Amino acid sequence: MGLRQRSVEGVVSTSVGNGLFHGVLAGRRVFVTGHTGFKGSWLALWLLELGADVTGYALEPPTTPSLFEELHLARRIKHVVADVRDLDRFRAEVAAAEPQVVFHLAAQPLVRLSYEQPVDTFATNVMGTVNVLQAVRSTPSVRAVVNVTSDKCYENRETGQAYREDDAMGGYDPYSSSKGCSELVTAAYRRSFFNQDSPVAVASARAGNVIGGGDWALDRIVPDCVRALAAGEPIVVRNPGAVRPWQHVLEPLSGYLWLAARMLEAGHGFDGAWNFGPGQGGDWSVGAVVDEVVAAWGSGSWVTPQDAIPEPHEAKLLNLDISKARRELDWRPVYDVPHAIRATAEWYEGRHRDPGSILERTLADVAEYAAAARLAGVPWAVPTSDSEDHAR
Repeated sequence: MGLRQRSVEGVVSTSVGNGLFHGVLAGRRVFVTGHTGFKGSWLALWLLELGADVTGYALEPPTTPSLFEELHLARRIKHVVADVRDLDRFRAEVAAAEPQVVFHLAAQPLVRLSYEQPVDTFATNVMGTVNVLQAVRSTPSVRAVVNVTSDKCYENRETGQAYREDDAMGGYDPYSSSKGCSELVTAAYRRSFFNQDSPVAVASARAGNVIGGGDWALDRIVPDCVRALAAGEPIVVRNPGAVRPWQHVLEPLSGYLWLAARMLEAGHGFDGAWNFGPGQGGDWSVGAVVDEVVAAWGSGSWVTPQDAIPEPHEAKLLNLDISKARRELDWRPVYDVPHAIRATAEWYEGRHRDPGSILERTLADVAEYAAAARLAGVPWAVPTSDSEDHAR
């Protein structure tokens, strides 16, 4: 492979002392659903680096290999294996953890699988959200809830419009529809039970297509690329012309963490829905992304199936408008798409070369991202004069 060989020795910690997110999350009790998944594992690791006390609630890791297992997170957090559809168990675990912050990521996250398992998809993604918010109602310690949904929650007419937070919810397929429903559930609970008289601030977060090391899910383009390239086989690309908003996994996670920190600081001032997508130029076709992955890998090729096997419907065009997050949260992306793809490819190459370095390499990615954000002057990455006071 033609990737640079990055050393992971002497990794700079992104922990409390650096004042990330104003130091607000240091020492906080944080409850994460879906912590055994791809994004959940990155989030749990970053929270630990920030000095948070983390409880995770999820099913067993959904893939083999598993980023959660390779990061040895079960040793470092309170790890609860259970189903978010089990309200009684979930409510008991939240009560025991007494969290101040709840991040809800547990979901059935795949469009194509939702066609095969629509009942499970709706049960997990809709009633799971109901159960999370219902449990929060009976947990006095909670001050902030971030429900992570999807950019696919919008009624996508594929006109080229970049969707804003006040656009209509919808969704053609069961997955997309379930995420729109999750947004409606969140809005209803916020208005009915977590209004201005409640001490709990409730927000939802909608990210673009996320890439990064440790994603092993089927039917996701970068993991499919890595599997094919590692095996010396052509990458099979079903929809090379489909356009999506691409971003490195740390981009939306920084948005979720910053949103939670601001809610802890200012309460209901940051209620509502938020888009965390890429910057200008971040909407790429699948074919262009695959070309970039192959270039970063240093070799390989891809093909489009020629047979006329019917495929389930998937949107061809999707864009996010992130002006609200820029304006009201002062959040903005740090990496462009080529940087995100290179960082992702380097992670997989590093794992292939030295499987024992996964934790150090992933921490190095977090540290590099935080350093780049600080250099760019992004507010969550720049320590404030009172960050140390928050961290105490």
